[in-house]
Amino acid sequence: MITYNDLYEALRKERYSEQLQPLIKDFVKEVSSYIKEKENVIGIGGGNGSANGLFSDETVKTKKQLENAISIFKELILRRKKKLLDLAFVSAETGISKRDFDNMLGFEKEMFEKIMKAVNEGDKILEQLLNGGEEGNNNLPKNKLVMFKQDTDEFLDLEGNKLGPFKKGDIVNIPQEIANILIVDSKADPIEDN
Repeated sequence: MITYNDLYEALRKERYSEQLQPLIKDFVKEVSSYIKEKENVIGIGGGNGSANGLFSDETVKTKKQLENAISIFKELILRRKKKLLDLAFVSAETGISKRDFDNMLGFEKEMFEKIMKAVNEGDKILEQLLNGGEEGNNNLPKNKLVMFKQDTDEFLDLEGNKLGPFKKGDIVNIPQEIANILIVDSKADPIEDN
């Protein structure tokens, strides 16, 4: 079980080191358990609270410790995010050291990989521009203008974003894949560019 001192020490190490510091594998779950335990002691989140009353010294001390722990955790995560961004920029140019990657928590590894993918895609577009290509929507989905033939309820696009609801006669510029599905289902007609 993680303690307040463990949290404080993790932040102290993160503050005074340029490298991402190692944390226990289930660090976030441990912090969550710690916070819930303290909330139960002071009567937040469905717990019975302290038997000594809301203003007892122990309850006040625990409440202050909980507030500080949450602040420490937020600062710790913010510092780690900044280090991940720095690592992504360095890695894009030189590569990443195994130690830095090993010190990432699971969600941080996923975040880092997404950042690296975005940086690499940006580099490819830059290279295309340098080789005489045009800046544009090379990797972005193409849109198509359609007119709805009937009222259509709200639905999700391929990325999970909400579209609609639409009324009969609405003219909308939507991703080509979605437009094609609506056209095949006879819910919309394409509007040809002239």
